[in-house]
Amino acid sequence: MQESCERTLAPGATRGTRPIPILLYHSVHDEPPDDLLRWSVAPDTFARHLDLLGELGCTAWTMSDLVGSLAAGREPPERLCLVTFDDGYADFAEHALPRLQERAIPSTIYLTTGALGGVPDPVVPRMPIAPMLSLDDVPEVEARGVEIGAHSHSHWQLDAIPARLAREEILRSKQVLEERLGHAVQSFAYPHGYSSATVRDLVVRAGFSSAAAVRNAFSSVADNPFAIARLTVERGTTLATVRDWIAGRGAAVAASGELVRTQLWRWCRRAVTLREHPGRAMTQYVGG
Repeated sequence: MQESCERTLAPGATRGTRPIPILLYHSVHDEPPDDLLRWSVAPDTFARHLDLLGELGCTAWTMSDLVGSLAAGREPPERLCLVTFDDGYADFAEHALPRLQERAIPSTIYLTTGALGGVPDPVVPRMPIAPMLSLDDVPEVEARGVEIGAHSHSHWQLDAIPARLAREEILRSKQVLEERLGHAVQSFAYPHGYSSATVRDLVVRAGFSSAAAVRNAFSSVADNPFAIARLTVERGTTLATVRDWIAGRGAAVAASGELVRTQLWRWCRRAVTLREHPGRAMTQYVGG
């Protein structure tokens, strides 16, 4: 279960509720591993999605382009769409990046640093296992028009573990990427889209300028820059649905605040985490 929100865009919506579609992908591959199949789209399908951006007259930005523009008080383009990726699977460089470059579409990829090849302290991440990008690939990916963001080190649900561990996960991912790139990394994305007030504060204190959630809703200029809403594109997502999203239809605009059911779901996940990993001393849960 991922966060969602339900406030629909009314006719005559104001500037603050004008939808900004931010598409979330994970894998682009014809034959992904079985446990990644749901989260993967075929390369030809991905290319068709990108072509829709041009057909619908969209401007494409990175996440930091959007956040920087809003922070400066500048109005974003009327037809704006962002393309983002989570995790850092190797098929991004093989299948997604060439298609993005062919169309001069910038994007943002959030990397689970502990899963990258060549990282000094590798981990078995809590996500589908598949070939991953290497840490040495990261500068080249960035040089080809991709913003590099952090996605934690081990892909834990950060709001379901102690604040101390969440802080380590956030800081370590930033450190690994900044040491390899030689500059600050500004963007973060929460594993599974889950966060809490405390986790968001940890991301702010780590020095990030934004953080992407999921929420399966449109973002807007009124969106919380540390809980930015995105729309998950899955293998079963139809072309018509993606077309509607890019055109600003067919989804809700992210509501402010947190739903009660989101809070209840967090406590359920914390209980599962404690049951699965009692040896990790998971007793001081992240608050908020």
